[in-house]
Amino acid sequence: MTSLSSAKQSEVKAWEEEITACEHTLMLEQSPKEAINEAGLAHCHQCDLKENLWLCLACGSLGCGRQYSDGTGGRGHALQHYNETHHAINVKLGTITPEGTADVYCYDCDDARLDLDLAAHLSTYGINIKTQTKTEKSMTELQIEQNYNFDFKLTDESGKALDPVFGPELTGLQNLGNSCYMASVIQALFSLSSFQDRYYPTASLHWQSCNETLPATCLECQMIKLADGLISGRYSKPRTSFPGISPLKEEVGPEFQEGLRPADFKSLIGKGHAEFATMRQQDAEEFLSHILTVLRQDSKRRGLNEENQPTEIFKFGLEQRLECNDCKRVRYRVDSQDSISVPIAAKEREKDSDGKTKRCCSQAITVFNVPQVLVIHAKKFQLVNWVPTKIDVPVILPENDELMLDSYLGQGLKSGEIELPDETVEPDRLIFNETAIAQLTAMGFPEIRCQKALLATGNSDPESAMEWLFAHMDDPDIDDPIPTTQNKSSKGCEPSSEQVGMLTEMGFTPAQARKALRETDGNAERAVEWLFSHPDDTGEDTNASSNSTPNVPRHPGGSKALPARYQLKAFISHKGPSVHSGHYVVHIKKDEVGWIFYNDEKVVKADEESVNKLKKLAYLYVFERK
Repeated sequence: MTSLSSAKQSEVKAWEEEITACEHTLMLEQSPKEAINEAGLAHCHQCDLKENLWLCLACGSLGCGRQYSDGTGGRGHALQHYNETHHAINVKLGTITPEGTADVYCYDCDDARLDLDLAAHLSTYGINIKTQTKTEKSMTELQIEQNYNFDFKLTDESGKALDPVFGPELTGLQNLGNSCYMASVIQALFSLSSFQDRYYPTASLHWQSCNETLPATCLECQMIKLADGLISGRYSKPRTSFPGISPLKEEVGPEFQEGLRPADFKSLIGKGHAEFATMRQQDAEEFLSHILTVLRQDSKRRGLNEENQPTEIFKFGLEQRLECNDCKRVRYRVDSQDSISVPIAAKEREKDSDGKTKRCCSQAITVFNVPQVLVIHAKKFQLVNWVPTKIDVPVILPENDELMLDSYLGQGLKSGEIELPDETVEPDRLIFNETAIAQLTAMGFPEIRCQKALLATGNSDPESAMEWLFAHMDDPDIDDPIPTTQNKSSKGCEPSSEQVGMLTEMGFTPAQARKALRETDGNAERAVEWLFSHPDDTGEDTNASSNSTPNVPRHPGGSKALPARYQLKAFISHKGPSVHSGHYVVHIKKDEVGWIFYNDEKVVKADEESVNKLKKLAYLYVFERK
């Protein structure tokens, strides 16, 4: 444990969260009775455990850590000491290094913290930090190890090992540490004919015309490499031995494949993103949204026809109907979406005398048109008592996994309905639901986001606004001021060639410069700030103000053709209790062989019984239109 391989050190460094000091570490008061001798640091003061020991920096009490979900870890005596004394700051023995690093935990903050005076605090108890040696894994290393080993069962209901499968479209992806979310989404995407047809047969044509210096910096090259590796079957072969293990020591069992190692793709797709550029565990639904956005931006940058890209199969319109509780007038709005998020109720709602769920709402959402591929996101990570919690409630799936959307298709303004006037109101004249604003800001949301959420949901209740906030947290304009009539008209003015030229001299494209100036009312200084805060925005390729019909909305995608019948094609599951840990896998239905289970590089034939159980608890469902 004293040294790690350079690859492992790099991985730990990439995965580590930004840990900061808190008021409790900065204001720590120590009241030791005496220095602690070596025997006093040998085991927990309340039991005989000798590992996972946490030293209270306030009084010197030594207690074992919490028990892990698998039964290992400790007996929770350090936490018990905190509950009795409220001494919050503890350091994990065995993780202290001469360089001054260690696992420090604050029970008041309930999070890892940085102790800027760790050496001095340890010396109070006679511990010289310069003589310490790292003997145990840090919390970061344990988390990485857990995500490497976090496994779904590779056996059927009777305990028999599932058979590995090999061949075309049956290639696994190696886990790069915390990349199971990416592997599951990639496998699901390349199981769709649109992605296969777009990237698999086009390799030779693209490589002849690719203008990038290195394939590692070309998204098209990386997508083609993935398509070839996953679809061709050339790499879907049993491996003869496990890396680093002698065949004599190897356990007898199924021979899995080596799997592809998509390190270049992961590096490129996450470049510049605060989360996906790291090795931390991420959300599969958020990654799906991210990769679709990046692919669309790349297609636009290269001047490709947007309608011919495989990302279009997910697009459709959601129709939102808002009704004013006072005048009963209505407003319809259509938003382009790539998926539907379905809240999972933590508890059963109250029912009336007829056995129907009680509902009272002034907002309704229907489908404006339907996509070729429908992704349904079961919102299992929710705030429960202000803590992000996973809710494992089974989802009732339709019979034979067939979904009909005909009855959910919106009809727009109905006979007898009166539409609310479409006008832009000055922000200082808006009256927001103060109770809802107070509740939302107390949860940590910025006030401007809360105001936008209430505007979008009828200014009614905080629950609807919170759902809107979670669905629009990644919107690039989420923190922009609420537009006014004056701002709206000023955006119609074409930026001058001098302003555009000044920004292009700084290295931005004319399209980016035009958009930045239009978004900031022609203010050059604000335009520069806007450009640096929107590095992925490719800008405007055409002059919007010269268009004779500037207010014609873009088609949200999808089709109104009926019947809208869908068949379950794939589902992604998450195992683990936390938003930031656990493991993702994917099941994909193949026409000839049935359900295939992809667990990183392990690809096996799934048994029907396990599939029927797991699909009710899935996180993402992919339905293909029949």
